[in-house]
Amino acid sequence: MQCELCEVDGGELIVKTEKFRVVLIDDANYPGFCRVIWNAHVKEMTDLAIPDRSVMMQAVCKVEQAIRDVMQPHKINLASLGNMVPHLHWHVIPRYLDDAHFPNPVWAATDRTSAEVEAKRALLPALRDVIRREFAT
Repeated sequence: MQCELCEVDGGELIVKTEKFRVVLIDDANYPGFCRVIWNAHVKEMTDLAIPDRSVMMQAVCKVEQAIRDVMQPHKINLASLGNMVPHLHWHVIPRYLDDAHFPNPVWAATDRTSAEVEAKRALLPALRDVIRREFAT
Protein backbone atom coordinates (compact mmCIF):
# COMPACT_ATOMS: atom_id res chain seq x y z
CA MET A 1 0.00 0.00 0.00
CA GLN A 2 1.36 3.42 -0.93
CA CYS A 3 1.24 6.19 1.63
CA GLU A 4 1.42 9.82 0.59
CA LEU A 5 3.01 10.92 3.90
CA CYS A 6 5.66 8.21 3.68
CA GLU A 7 6.64 9.44 0.23
CA VAL A 8 6.51 13.25 0.54
CA ASP A 9 6.88 15.83 3.30
CA GLY A 10 3.21 16.81 3.12
CA GLY A 11 3.81 20.56 3.00
CA GLU A 12 6.64 23.06 3.35
CA LEU A 13 9.15 21.37 5.63
CA ILE A 14 9.90 23.63 8.60
CA VAL A 15 11.40 21.14 11.08
CA LYS A 16 12.49 17.53 10.73
CA THR A 17 13.64 15.39 13.63
CA GLU A 18 14.34 11.68 13.85
CA LYS A 19 10.72 10.96 14.89
CA PHE A 20 8.51 13.66 13.36
CA ARG A 21 8.38 16.63 11.03
CA VAL A 22 6.51 19.92 11.06
CA VAL A 23 5.17 21.26 7.80
CA LEU A 24 3.43 24.49 6.87
CA ILE A 25 0.38 23.92 4.69
CA ASP A 26 -0.27 26.20 1.73
CA ASP A 27 -3.94 26.91 2.42
CA ALA A 28 -5.32 30.15 0.99
CA ASN A 29 -7.91 30.49 3.76
CA TYR A 30 -5.76 29.43 6.71
CA PRO A 31 -2.28 31.00 6.79
CA GLY A 32 -0.33 29.32 9.58
CA PHE A 33 -2.03 25.92 9.18
CA CYS A 34 0.61 23.33 10.16
CA ARG A 35 0.80 19.58 10.41
CA VAL A 36 2.94 17.54 12.76
CA ILE A 37 3.62 14.25 10.99
CA TRP A 38 5.12 11.12 12.55
CA ASN A 39 7.93 9.94 10.28
CA ALA A 40 7.34 6.19 10.64
CA HIS A 41 4.18 4.77 9.12
CA VAL A 42 1.68 4.23 11.94
CA LYS A 43 -2.06 4.83 11.85
CA GLU A 44 -2.99 5.77 15.41
CA MET A 45 -1.51 7.39 18.52
CA THR A 46 -1.88 4.07 20.34
CA ASP A 47 0.39 2.44 17.76
CA LEU A 48 3.22 4.48 19.32
CA ALA A 49 5.13 3.47 22.42
CA ILE A 50 4.05 5.58 25.39
CA PRO A 51 7.23 7.72 25.36
CA ASP A 52 6.70 8.42 21.64
CA ARG A 53 3.12 9.52 22.30
CA SER A 54 4.55 12.12 24.63
CA VAL A 55 7.10 13.22 22.01
CA MET A 56 4.30 13.67 19.47
CA MET A 57 2.03 15.64 21.77
CA GLN A 58 4.88 17.86 22.96
CA ALA A 59 5.60 18.67 19.31
CA VAL A 60 1.93 19.46 18.66
CA CYS A 61 1.87 21.74 21.71
CA LYS A 62 5.04 23.58 20.61
CA VAL A 63 3.56 24.20 17.17
CA GLU A 64 0.27 25.32 18.72
CA GLN A 65 2.08 27.77 21.00
CA ALA A 66 4.13 29.17 18.11
CA ILE A 67 0.97 29.73 16.07
CA ARG A 68 -0.73 31.41 19.03
CA ASP A 69 2.26 33.67 19.65
CA VAL A 70 2.75 34.75 16.05
CA MET A 71 -0.62 34.50 14.34
CA GLN A 72 -2.79 35.57 17.32
CA PRO A 73 -5.80 33.42 16.36
CA HIS A 74 -9.14 33.48 18.16
CA LYS A 75 -8.88 29.68 18.58
CA ILE A 76 -6.69 26.74 17.57
CA ASN A 77 -8.23 23.58 16.13
CA LEU A 78 -6.34 20.32 16.65
CA ALA A 79 -7.33 17.29 14.63
CA SER A 80 -5.89 13.87 13.99
CA LEU A 81 -8.22 12.45 11.39
CA GLY A 82 -6.26 10.37 8.90
CA ASN A 83 -9.37 9.08 7.16
CA MET A 84 -7.97 9.85 3.72
CA VAL A 85 -4.28 9.34 4.61
CA PRO A 86 -3.99 6.71 7.38
CA HIS A 87 -0.59 7.94 8.58
CA LEU A 88 -0.38 9.56 12.01
CA HIS A 89 -0.43 13.35 11.72
CA TRP A 90 -1.96 16.23 13.61
CA HIS A 91 -3.51 19.30 12.00
CA VAL A 92 -2.83 22.52 13.94
CA ILE A 93 -5.12 25.15 12.48
CA PRO A 94 -5.43 28.81 13.51
CA ARG A 95 -9.04 29.98 13.53
CA TYR A 96 -10.37 33.52 13.41
CA LEU A 97 -13.83 34.99 13.93
CA ASP A 98 -13.69 36.27 10.35
CA ASP A 99 -12.24 33.16 8.69
CA ALA A 100 -13.97 31.49 5.77
CA HIS A 101 -15.68 28.81 7.89
CA PHE A 102 -15.95 30.08 11.47
CA PRO A 103 -17.50 28.70 13.61
CA ASN A 104 -17.84 25.59 11.43
CA PRO A 105 -15.02 23.10 10.76
CA VAL A 106 -12.47 24.13 8.14
CA TRP A 107 -13.60 21.22 5.96
CA ALA A 108 -17.21 22.48 5.79
CA ALA A 109 -18.63 24.30 2.79
CA THR A 110 -17.92 28.03 2.84
CA ASP A 111 -19.77 31.05 1.56
CA ARG A 112 -17.33 33.81 2.44
CA THR A 113 -13.65 34.76 2.46
CA SER A 114 -11.74 36.65 5.11
CA ALA A 115 -10.71 40.20 4.32
CA GLU A 116 -7.78 39.82 6.71
CA VAL A 117 -6.20 36.72 5.16
CA GLU A 118 -3.39 38.67 3.47
CA ALA A 119 -2.40 40.36 6.73
CA LYS A 120 -2.25 36.93 8.36
CA ARG A 121 -0.23 35.54 5.44
CA ALA A 122 2.34 38.31 6.04
CA LEU A 123 3.06 36.72 9.46
CA LEU A 124 4.21 33.39 7.95
CA PRO A 125 7.97 34.24 7.87
CA ALA A 126 7.85 34.99 11.60
CA LEU A 127 5.91 31.78 12.25
CA ARG A 128 8.53 29.73 10.39
CA ASP A 129 11.28 31.32 12.51
CA VAL A 130 9.48 30.71 15.82
CA ILE A 131 8.74 27.05 15.02
CA ARG A 132 12.35 26.43 13.99
CA ARG A 133 13.59 28.06 17.22
CA GLU A 134 11.21 25.91 19.31
CA PHE A 135 12.80 22.73 17.99
CA ALA A 136 16.40 23.97 17.88
CA THR A 137 16.81 23.38 21.62
